[in-house]
Amino acid sequence: MKTTFQYLLLVSCIAAFGLQSCNTEGCTDGDATNFNADADTDDGSCKFEGELVFWYTEKTSDFLVGDDAITLTYYFDGELVGSGAANVFWTGAPECGQNGSVTVSKDLGGDKSKSYSYKVEDQTGHQYYSGNATVEANTCVTFELE
Repeated sequence: MKTTFQYLLLVSCIAAFGLQSCNTEGCTDGDATNFNADADTDDGSCKFEGELVFWYTEKTSDFLVGDDAITLTYYFDGELVGSGAANVFWTGAPECGQNGSVTVSKDLGGDKSKSYSYKVEDQTGHQYYSGNATVEANTCVTFELE
């Protein structure tokens, strides 16, 4: 009887240890770039990325061209991210990365959203737009200049 008890105790210990070792830590957020489908315990390691695309309508283009803007240069988070002709406009918001668009991709680190400064200048350095724009994890944010 003592042997059976010892055997059951040994099996119980092995089973308990086995169940504990089945816990897989990792990123459990599906929006993260490092999402781990096998993880059942979030370890705080999630990393996020997001995109933002600038755009404007014909009305805004007409205003810019009427004010002698020829080209626009876009800065995001203090970095030059693109440029384009002031007379090129969109009839609706473009998708991130669409040909001819000014799209910004940002590594958000462990944050699901983050606000960044932006500015848009013409060929003379005249600043037409500035402010803050928020990039969301795993999302294409469309940002209209008006």
